[in-house]
Formats: sequence, structure tokens, C-alpha cells
Amino acid sequence: MAPTGPRSGDAIFASVERVNAELFTLTYGATVRQLLTDLEEVEEVNKQLDQMGYNIGIRLIDEFLAKSNVSRCVDFKETADVIAKVGFKMFLGINATVTNWDADGTCCNIILEDNPLVDFVELPDTCQGLYYCNILSGVIRGALEMVSMKTEVTWLRDMLRGDDAYELQVKLLKQVPEEYPYKDDE
Repeated sequence: MAPTGPRSGDAIFASVERVNAELFTLTYGATVRQLLTDLEEVEEVNKQLDQMGYNIGIRLIDEFLAKSNVSRCVDFKETADVIAKVGFKMFLGINATVTNWDADGTCCNIILEDNPLVDFVELPDTCQGLYYCNILSGVIRGALEMVSMKTEVTWLRDMLRGDDAYELQVKLLKQVPEEYPYKDDE
């Protein structure tokens, strides 16, 4: 049997089992609300959402690699493109674009065309410092760390905070060399 090539985000999204979007959105909203009640400080909630996303990302990368048939990316630019075009489409059913590369090719912005996490959401005045979708930055950071890329992911623009788009900045801090637990020549 011939090896299959990489699959597009649309093809994968069409073939995977999905949860009802409204249930997903409302469950996420309830989780954020409970964190706000338990932790009280908005900055602590931001950190917790990022950590939750990180924990999801380090596990989600396995499913992504298994279902997408994506081969190893040659550089950070290709990796960011795969995240935007395949990853976001595969897991959230949304399109994203990569923009604003720096000269070194180590920093870019990802603009989400839609964001299903924010349906039915309005932030009250007491939560203006909240990055409601901070879980997404953690997911990206965790997944990239599992493929040997130490990154920093931050929100630049958020429509819940009055901006005109949802935009993340992904910055490659360092490429971690892969370590093998044994030597091949023994």
C-alpha cells in the first residue's frame, strides 16, 4: 500500500468525530467562570488557562501527528503554517492565517478568522484583564514543546477586549535538540 500524503485541515475536520459546538462553548465558559470564582484574581485565571492549555497541547500533538500525516517540518515558518492551516481547522474547524514574520523567521502572528470559544460570551468590567481564550496559547506552546520547540505565545488582539480580531503572537525561543535515551551504535 502506498504511503498517504499529508491531509488538509478540511479533510481531517470532516472525518473526525465532533462534540456539539454549543456544548463545547458552554462547557468552556463554565470552566472559566469557575476559575474566576475559585481564584478571584484575573491574572491567576490567565495563568491557569494557559497551564490547562499546555497540558492539553502536550497530549493533542500525538493525535494531530497521527491523523494529519504531516511530515517533520523543516523550519519554524513551515510549522506555524501547519498550525494555522491544519491544526486550527482540524480541532476547532476554523481558518487562521500567519502574518508579520520577523527578519529571523522566529516570530509571527496567527490571526484567527473565527473563534468558537467566544460564542455567547461578554466580559464584565471586572474581568477586563482576562484573556478568555488563553487556553489556546497554552495548547500551542505545549504542542510545540513536544516537537522540540520552546516558544512563547501571547495574545496581541482579542475581540472580547474591544479589538478588531483574534491575534496570537508565537515566538520561537529555542529549538531544543532531540535527545535519544540510547545510542544506536551499541
